Amino acid sequence: MTEKKFREPGLATALVETARTFDTKIRTANVPLYRASTVLFDTIEQAREIGPRANAGELHQATYATVGTPTTFALMDALAEIEGRGADCRAAVLPSGLAAISTALLAFLKPGDEMLMSDSVYGPARAFAQGMLADLNVTTVFFPPEASAEQVAELITPATKVLYLESPGSYTFELQDMPALCAMARARGLISMVDNAWASPVFSRPFDWGVDMSLIPLTKYWSGHSDVLMGAIVVREEHWLPIFRAVRQLGLCVGGDDAYLILRGLRTAEVRMRQHETNALQVARWLQQQPEVRSVLHPGLPEHPQHERFKRDFSGSSGLFSFELEAGTSDAAISALVNHREHFGIGYSWGGFESLIMPANISTGRTAHPWTGGQLIRLHIGLEDPASLIADLDQGFAAMRRA
Repeated sequence: MTEKKFREPGLATALVETARTFDTKIRTANVPLYRASTVLFDTIEQAREIGPRANAGELHQATYATVGTPTTFALMDALAEIEGRGADCRAAVLPSGLAAISTALLAFLKPGDEMLMSDSVYGPARAFAQGMLADLNVTTVFFPPEASAEQVAELITPATKVLYLESPGSYTFELQDMPALCAMARARGLISMVDNAWASPVFSRPFDWGVDMSLIPLTKYWSGHSDVLMGAIVVREEHWLPIFRAVRQLGLCVGGDDAYLILRGLRTAEVRMRQHETNALQVARWLQQQPEVRSVLHPGLPEHPQHERFKRDFSGSSGLFSFELEAGTSDAAISALVNHREHFGIGYSWGGFESLIMPANISTGRTAHPWTGGQLIRLHIGLEDPASLIADLDQGFAAMRRA
């Protein structure tokens, strides 16, 4: 019997099959970038064996790249390790920070349920609660961000399932008593979630507060370069399966290129965050001396009303804060302040290398604790020379006085 010989492949076959494997003994400084949709198996038996494990949310198991690739799995591992310090956690990555928020809420709320939500949360999170969740017959009860755990507990009903927190709050930067609120939620059988945009990944350890899951806009400080959109849910292992199922069933996933960018940004996060902190505090202290400024809302300043709580719960402060103008400041004066600048950009997002300025209108965004102060201006202080940024603001205040 003669041995059967395979025919030399034609060009079309060679083009498909060439260079699809590499020597895994070669090590590089960064995790390789995997771009993929299809996951291949050596045998049908392997596919049948891995399928149920992947569908059960087992770590590093996938039958399709929507579940993960080596690149996205590496990012998930990094998230669980860094954000989940002090706890046994898993992580899911999603196309945006808002996708992380909405998916986490959909995973733990059903028609007829109630959620308690801090009044100073991220605006789109509030809009999701009052929009899609309301359409699904989920009720959201807002509470003042300064409320104590005892006061929030009084709002719990048999239908309450989730406690949603954000500390510090958006635009007004109130600090909640996170350990007390999370302990109360656990004692009452609620799932606690925190939007940890402001301090992650360097200046907070949210699972030390007792939270069940941390929701992160990786777009911001984890990336640090204003060039990628992504969010994450980092959750205690005991609550992993509802998150995993929601992510799978909603078809949410990220590409390898974006995951690679987040991993790249993570390597310099501490250096960047320390510089953001130093620069922002310098600008904030200068603003405190300006006659047009009624107050500076920065948790890292000793004058902040919850500064002692800041020192307890955080190891540093980021580049984001607001300042309040004196009452009666005209729209023309506000426009003059914002428009007369060279270095600040005007933009809504933040967390990149660049500084940003934006007036904040929260008059319709608070119900449990309406804002009664003056016009707020939110700043994100980037990595520029603080002297340049102060000169920019000084120029803006001069234009404001002329308006």
